[in-house]
Amino acid sequence: MTMSPPKILVVDDTHANLVAMRRLLADCGAQLVEASSGNEALSLCLDQQFALILLDVNMPDMDGFEVAALLNEADQLRDTPVIFVTAAYADDLNRLKGYRSGAVDYIAKPINDVILQSKVRVFLELHSARMQLQQAMDELFARNEQLHAEIAERQRIEAKVRHQATHDMLTGLPNRVLFHDRLRSAMQRGPRQDQHFALALVDIDGFKAVNDTHGHPAGDALLQAIAARLNHHVRVHDTVARLGGDEFALIFENASDLPALMERCQHLCDTLAQPYPLHGQHGDIVAHVSASIGIALWNEAVDSDEALIQAADRALYQVKENGKNSCVLAS
Repeated sequence: MTMSPPKILVVDDTHANLVAMRRLLADCGAQLVEASSGNEALSLCLDQQFALILLDVNMPDMDGFEVAALLNEADQLRDTPVIFVTAAYADDLNRLKGYRSGAVDYIAKPINDVILQSKVRVFLELHSARMQLQQAMDELFARNEQLHAEIAERQRIEAKVRHQATHDMLTGLPNRVLFHDRLRSAMQRGPRQDQHFALALVDIDGFKAVNDTHGHPAGDALLQAIAARLNHHVRVHDTVARLGGDEFALIFENASDLPALMERCQHLCDTLAQPYPLHGQHGDIVAHVSASIGIALWNEAVDSDEALIQAADRALYQVKENGKNSCVLAS
């Protein structure tokens, strides 16, 4: 990025002195801005940024000391270097007064061309270095912000990929992979916390008929509605998963109370058997399905997750044999 040329403010109430300064600094590489009074100088400083201010000490109304002191009080102007230009060589008292007002240097009148040009060149080099540093810091800040945004986006994408790897795309429920992981975790946790849990396998009765009659969009909408009902009727620590097709699984934590567990499963059967208003290929429809639920209660004698699943599956088969739309506990 190309930086604009620096500006130097020359403040003097004598026009001839301004013309002389203009001639001496014509080739310094900076843009000269002129002011003939302290008030005009202050006004210009509020509107523009200067690399250096050459300030005449002896001016009517407001002298250079007052102008420098006011500049030093403004936060945005305090760092602008001020060189006092004085008609007589300043004594130590006046020099000290100038430094206290915010001056960084003095130049005596009549002005020595070489000294003026040399000092101006030094301050312009300092300004250029400061501007380059500021530009580098701005670029670094912008890059840092960009990196933070890129990291956040990468983390968002990674979280999305992780979620997609462990969740069913259609219903948003945990998929078979996450279901098995949570089932194994529950089995490892059980002996330590002396808490039994139960596994329920859920098969939707009549789903294929809805899918075949009203089309896959209606079937997908039905699965989403079933998933929503399952999610709504389980506790926060329980797990609802979709294993595939119209097969779901539930892990009930703290399931030691067997009558309460069976009551919950029967309530789920009743809930899933309620009508489903859906939008089919040829308009709105109301789907009617039910659920068969096979339940297996975990205990220390169950040696693997597959053994528990097989027990629940046998109970589910028994429900199917007995007319569906019910729940059975594995013996």
